[in-house]
Amino acid sequence: MLAYPAKIEKQDDGYLVTFPDLENVLTYGETMEEALQNAEEALNGCIESDFERNFAVPASTSITAKNIFNIPVAPHIAVAVMLRSLRADRSQTEVARQLNISYQVYQRLENPRKANPTVKTLEKIARVFGKRIELGFV
Repeated sequence: MLAYPAKIEKQDDGYLVTFPDLENVLTYGETMEEALQNAEEALNGCIESDFERNFAVPASTSITAKNIFNIPVAPHIAVAVMLRSLRADRSQTEVARQLNISYQVYQRLENPRKANPTVKTLEKIARVFGKRIELGFV
């Protein structure tokens, strides 16, 4: 599961949420529950937006502390981010050819707003990259 650490600090009138790995993501909540919900929404919105504009999405770091919470990236966004990371310096055309699919189909897989891969497609992608997939519900 792709997740980013969020630092949640109690303020006078609520909770301030910052992301050490993503300086441009900041949110707030009047309660801890609202702060966590807003953190997930802000994280996913920012990553989706940055990703679509071809901005680099930084890798998440492992930070542990009392006020650090791991905020999950939505699966449809995580798949796109992980695919681009796996592809690295290869072109989308090259990977599409290896998967025996069209360039346009592969391009949609890397678009968080259009991607909807089947598990079989993910298995095929994993084989091309010499990886395996792990799925689960938490």
